[in-house]
Amino acid sequence: MSLRALLPASCAVVEHAGRWPDAPLHPDEARALGPVAEARRAEFAAGRGCARAALAALGRPAAPIGRGDDRAPRWPAGVVGSITHCAGYVAAAVAATATARSLGIDAEPDQPLPADVLATVASATERRWLAAAPPGPVCWDRLLFSAKESVYKAWRPLAGTWLGFEDVELTIDPATASFAAAIAAPGPFRRVVGRFAVTATHVLTAVHVAGG
Repeated sequence: MSLRALLPASCAVVEHAGRWPDAPLHPDEARALGPVAEARRAEFAAGRGCARAALAALGRPAAPIGRGDDRAPRWPAGVVGSITHCAGYVAAAVAATATARSLGIDAEPDQPLPADVLATVASATERRWLAAAPPGPVCWDRLLFSAKESVYKAWRPLAGTWLGFEDVELTIDPATASFAAAIAAPGPFRRVVGRFAVTATHVLTAVHVAGG
């Protein structure tokens, strides 16, 4: 399953597995990125390339996708979106504001989280669930981390603030490949539902906050 299957048809999704595709940067994007190592530039360019392709699939004109002081993408007027990249995978998803208030997507390698990271990102309740989680071809701790990342990406543009890991309590439903997030912090929503998929190498998560 791919990321495309996790979001409504009203969203445009462009994803690429394997080596990051070579993609040029618009001059405005290059200025927003600033001087960085070549590996970081390639990662950033691949994400922006997917994002511009997703905008085109949505029927929107080509436009540079800038970066705010918080490092989050700055989308053209009338569009919301999200970008993710990790080793071996890059993707972008966009939607018109008439159909979505916000989007959050994330990809992670399907590998166990380091123990010290898990202690930071998972609550006691979540760690108990992980200890009893059904066996299968997925690292549930990594999926929990990815799902929280997707929730944060959907939250940030609406709230203007970041969430702490402790502000999000996840309930994962393996049977429906979905998760629900209860948000403890005040803001634009107190609960949101997302979906997940597992490939041979990665876990993928997505959150769609409906508009209209």
